[in-house]
Amino acid sequence: MAVAAKKTKLVIVESPAKAKTIEKFLGRGYKVEASQGHVRDLPKSQLGVDPENDFDVKYITIRGRGKILAKIKKEAKNATRVYLATDPDREGEAISWHLANALDIDPLSTCRIEFHEITKKAVREAIDKARPIDMDRVDAQQARRALDRLVGYKISPLLWAKVKKGLSAGRVQSVATRMVVEREQEIEAFIPEEYWDIVGKFVAPNQKGKKMNYEAKLVSLDGKKAVINNEKDAMAAKKRILNASFSIANVKNGEKLKRAQPPFTTSSLQQEASRKLNFSTSKTMQVVQQLYEGIDLGKAGTVGLVTYIRTDSVRVAGEAVDAARNYISAQFGGEYCPETPNQYKGRKNSQDAHEAIRPTDIEQTPDAVKAHLSREQFNLYKLIYARFLASQMKPAVFQTLTLDITDGGVNMRYYGEHMTFAGYRAVYIESTDDETEQPESVLPVVKEGDNVAFTSVDAAQHFTQPPARYTEASLVKTLEEKGIGRPSTYAPTITTIISRGYVSREKKRLYPTELGRMVTSMMVEYFAPIVETEFTASLEDKLDTVEEGNTEWKQILRDFYPSFKGMLDIAEEQIEKIEVKDEVSDVQCEKCGAMMVYKMGRFGKFLACPKFPECRNAKPILHYIDAPCPKCNARLMEKTSKKNRKFFGCEKYPECDFVSWDKPIIDKCPQCGSYMVEKQNKKGEMIHLCANETCRTKVIVQDTGEKEE
Repeated sequence: MAVAAKKTKLVIVESPAKAKTIEKFLGRGYKVEASQGHVRDLPKSQLGVDPENDFDVKYITIRGRGKILAKIKKEAKNATRVYLATDPDREGEAISWHLANALDIDPLSTCRIEFHEITKKAVREAIDKARPIDMDRVDAQQARRALDRLVGYKISPLLWAKVKKGLSAGRVQSVATRMVVEREQEIEAFIPEEYWDIVGKFVAPNQKGKKMNYEAKLVSLDGKKAVINNEKDAMAAKKRILNASFSIANVKNGEKLKRAQPPFTTSSLQQEASRKLNFSTSKTMQVVQQLYEGIDLGKAGTVGLVTYIRTDSVRVAGEAVDAARNYISAQFGGEYCPETPNQYKGRKNSQDAHEAIRPTDIEQTPDAVKAHLSREQFNLYKLIYARFLASQMKPAVFQTLTLDITDGGVNMRYYGEHMTFAGYRAVYIESTDDETEQPESVLPVVKEGDNVAFTSVDAAQHFTQPPARYTEASLVKTLEEKGIGRPSTYAPTITTIISRGYVSREKKRLYPTELGRMVTSMMVEYFAPIVETEFTASLEDKLDTVEEGNTEWKQILRDFYPSFKGMLDIAEEQIEKIEVKDEVSDVQCEKCGAMMVYKMGRFGKFLACPKFPECRNAKPILHYIDAPCPKCNARLMEKTSKKNRKFFGCEKYPECDFVSWDKPIIDKCPQCGSYMVEKQNKKGEMIHLCANETCRTKVIVQDTGEKEE
């Protein structure tokens, strides 16, 4: 006699990693399957949106997802109940709606569950709070998807026909490319202006009674602000200072508080991971996704270490704040914990749908879980943990001192600050794109009327600098500030504009390519509203009104399409065929002798023979660095590991097996003569470090490069 299959409840999530974690939490009586993202979407081979029939949309099962959907249908048929537990955002809501349609589940039934952290408690509470699918969220996603499909599928063929095959246009990616192009145009048009700083050094006792050197800067001459634009005036000012007899005219003591930053949003995490860890936006999202979905912690089981990772909110649950405050008091002392919890205000245009990114359990310290994490996971988790903990600590307190040092018409000024209470900085010091913070110092002890003798005076020539090129971090920051895109779109947008060859990334900086300039010029001329930041931001606001239930989703398309169709008709008629010539390299094809050209492929630039298809020779682009191989003196090459991590190796591999994760430099160690490498220390300073483990001499390098915006 056949035994009947045991009935279970089915939970459907998006990722297989998340499925394993959640199945362990729920235990017997539950089965967890993964949809692996969307199972239905607009067809790739067709527009899928019909403007002639009030924007009816056509959805089909995504190619390759048929087996996944068939397996889910089989499990659903045998289940007593089905819970749709896709991500807690618009995209996740839409995936649940598509699954409900495919499985014949009434979307108005209590089939939808959502949780913002993958912990046993959060998952079980979500099961108890099952709800209907939120159709307003679904409609907001449909509006975005249909709008982006219309823009992409209508403009991209135009680019293929007029420029070259393989190009694409998108509502957000076109704006991002334009921003990079216009920043480069600003840099090219910039005319530097000369200016001089005059700094005098003087000796004074410090707070410990020891005499030290201090610096004061020239701020005014004869009652007017000192603006010195040429060497002649600089030398005259220098001479005047050296011949003067100075005394302290004013002593101003003060106190400054530096407050902690809020816990991370998606955008601020991408920015800080770029600055502190040198992660690209895509790398950050890849690693933080692993932390969110669950890490096997051995005896403790698999646990999601951080809350939901696609968020623009700085809000934190009350119980998490309480846990952080208790931890701070226990570990650091009550003086580090403010009387009332720190609260932070989000941006005006934030959706505030989810909490900020934070640890799911404050007791899971980075050191406690380090053994179970990869180096990248540990570094990113440590960053998230420290930022959250610091956000609930007291401000750092600094004693400040301003001295006006004068002689008649010459006014020099000293400013210094000294930390008297670390506060949140005992845990975390945030980075900035423009590192202008004054270094901490031991302050001089002086009083009004004291004479001051300048031991030396330096006149330094400077030139005003053009605006900095975008990094991935600063581009994300600007996109967010302008309300362009949403947390889930930043990383894929940047990945797309680089992979399409519109933008190149060199030493963290983003440069427009000739192709990027050309496409942007065409978009600005014929599709100006599409690439206007205000237009794109206003569309995001309209999508929010759909999610709030105040606007019908098709109305956005009805308002948008007529003018867009008019732009298309004009562009198709007026744009002439543009020939995009391949950039010729200095590398000769060893098969036919032609000079090879640069091409853009799936994994970036490569070299190809221009006589294709007669000659099919192609090769990767080799990047050599200046330093020779420390083992055999051959050239060193920049390479990429299987995990997409940069390293440096000898060109004679495998005969020579030298490799280094850090970039070797030409200079030898001044102490032991070993080779040195280029690194960044915790303060963000570039240093040269001796590779000899028994020496490790450090040399701080003067940063003469561009600063991040």
